[in-house]
Amino acid sequence: MSSRRRLSIVMPWAFYAGNTMSHEIETMAYTGQTPWHGLGKALTPNQPLNTWAHQSGLDFRIMETPVRFNTGLLGAPEKIQMFSHQKVLYRSDTKAALSVVSNRYQVVQPDEILEFYRDLTERSGFELETAGVMKGGRKLWALAKTGQSFSIKAKDRINGYLLLATACDGSLATTAQFTSVRVVCNNTLAIALSGGKDVVKVPHSTTFEPELVKKELGISFSAWDNFRYRMNKLAERKIKDEEANAFLHTLFSLPFENNELQNMGRTMRQIKRIYEGKGRGAELPSAKGTAFGLLQAVTEFVDHERRAKSVDHRLDSAWFGQGAALKAKALWQTTILI
Repeated sequence: MSSRRRLSIVMPWAFYAGNTMSHEIETMAYTGQTPWHGLGKALTPNQPLNTWAHQSGLDFRIMETPVRFNTGLLGAPEKIQMFSHQKVLYRSDTKAALSVVSNRYQVVQPDEILEFYRDLTERSGFELETAGVMKGGRKLWALAKTGQSFSIKAKDRINGYLLLATACDGSLATTAQFTSVRVVCNNTLAIALSGGKDVVKVPHSTTFEPELVKKELGISFSAWDNFRYRMNKLAERKIKDEEANAFLHTLFSLPFENNELQNMGRTMRQIKRIYEGKGRGAELPSAKGTAFGLLQAVTEFVDHERRAKSVDHRLDSAWFGQGAALKAKALWQTTILI
C-alpha cells in the first residue's frame, strides 16, 4: 500500500464485510482485531497519543481563511474581494479545501479529539482502540474501550466503549456517546446510562469544552451495571413468534410513502430471518427465542446488512443517522417486553 494512501478510518470491528471500499477511505490505524478489508497500521496497545495521531491521520490542523472572490469577469481586470461573513476551512498538510462555513463556526481540531481521552487513558482505565479521519478530513473520530464488559449466560460478551466524533462541514455536531459492542457479531448499540447522558452534542456555534462534556456524560463505572441488568433481563425474556412480529410492526410504524411498503416488509422479513437463526450468535442461549436476540437482530441488520451507498454512509447511519435512530427505538421498545 502506498504511503500516500491515508485513511484515516480506524474501525474497531469487522463492521462492513460484504461492501466494496469507499474511495473516501485511504488508510487506518487500529489495535486489536484486523479490520475486514485488511488495510491500516496495526498498533500495539497503550501507544502515546502522538503515535495515534500520526498513524491514524489525525496529525494535521484545520486552517481557515476568509472567502475571497474574483470580480474580474468578461474581460474586466482581475479584482479579488473578500466576503467577511464566511470562511474556508482547509487542511494544513495537503491544503485541500474542506468546507465553507460561517465565520462564527467553532472548529474542533484533530488533536482535540485525541486529547479528550488523555486523562481517561492515563487514570481511568480507558484504552484507545480506533481513531480516524473520513471524507478527506471533514469528519474525525476516536473510540476507546472503557474497560467495562460483561457476559450473558457465560458465552455472549459485551464490551463498553466511548466514542467522540466531529465534523467540520456542518454535517455533525461534536458528539460524545457511550457505545456497546457485542463481541460475537460486532453489533453496536448506544447505551443509555443512568446518572448521566448516553449522548452529548456540542454545536459548532459554541466552544467545545472537554471537561464539561465528560461531566455531562456522567462517566461512571457503576452506571454500566444498569445496562448489564437490562441486557440480562432481555436474555431471560422468552418471546413468542406473534410477539416478535408485533415488535417489528411497531418498530416500523413510522410514516412512509405507499411505494415504500414493499421495501418495509422486506426489511422486517430480513430482520426476522436474522433473529430466527441466520444472524451471528443467533443460536446462543442468550439470543435464541429471546427479546435480547430480537434486539440484536435489529442491530445486526443496521450494522451489517442494511443497504448503503458506501462504507462511509453505513458508518454515519449506524452511529449518528437513521440506523442509529432505528436501534435506539428498538432498545426503547424492549422496555415493554421486560
